[in-house]
Amino acid sequence: MAGEKQGLSGEIDRSQAGTLMPAINVTDPSGKTLNLGATQGQPVLLNLWATWCAPCVVEMPMLDELADTLGDEVRVVTVSQDMRGAEVVDPFFAERDFRNLEPWLDPEAQLSGALDDVGAMPLTVLFDAQGREVFRVAGGYHWNSEEAIAAVREAVAE
Repeated sequence: MAGEKQGLSGEIDRSQAGTLMPAINVTDPSGKTLNLGATQGQPVLLNLWATWCAPCVVEMPMLDELADTLGDEVRVVTVSQDMRGAEVVDPFFAERDFRNLEPWLDPEAQLSGALDDVGAMPLTVLFDAQGREVFRVAGGYHWNSEEAIAAVREAVAE
């Protein structure tokens, strides 16, 4: 499986379950805004990543595959924490043919600060349809694995 050689060692952590998703605005390279606090109504898998973070880069195609597999069951939202924003994220997305991921930007790393005081990346948090955290994974994870797909589906069905 792709990613095994890269040592993706993240594990599902439910210790912060119930925490509300931060109501932070992120933008895309064209300036469109997404208020994360207004995404309630559908489960969201929120991924914080950066172009310079090796496990993040390894995870991105897996997250794209997961989004493809889950369809409308869960919205996968990837938010770059790159300080240079669109300048580095646009080329990153242009070089890869993601079918399901959008290039959301948070160059001031507000999300990273709101979700994790350590600043670990990648950081992926699953929120239920009410915007409450279900679980998180700090570090790289095999998001396209049967285990991951089952964990997300089980969590959003609760």
